Amino acid sequence: MARCEVCGNDYNMAFTVEAQGARHTFDCFECAIHRMAPICEHCRVQIVGHGVEADGRMYCCAHCAKAEGATGIVDHVETAASL
Repeated sequence: MARCEVCGNDYNMAFTVEAQGARHTFDCFECAIHRMAPICEHCRVQIVGHGVEADGRMYCCAHCAKAEGATGIVDHVETAASL
């Protein structure tokens, strides 16, 4: 069994994540997200998806990046007109 580094639960189905040279142990995805997900520089939400990076800063979406002054950022969303 392994102990989750976030909540301390000792769980037989815990898993490890290796990132940026460090190894982390979690008992669920919720704890993994809590510890590892970057935080949007504008709205402070934890970024679970791809997010947007501009000038070394992470944002949850193009809207937040633009609100902080980033330029040339576009969300890739198909519209009904482009289908």
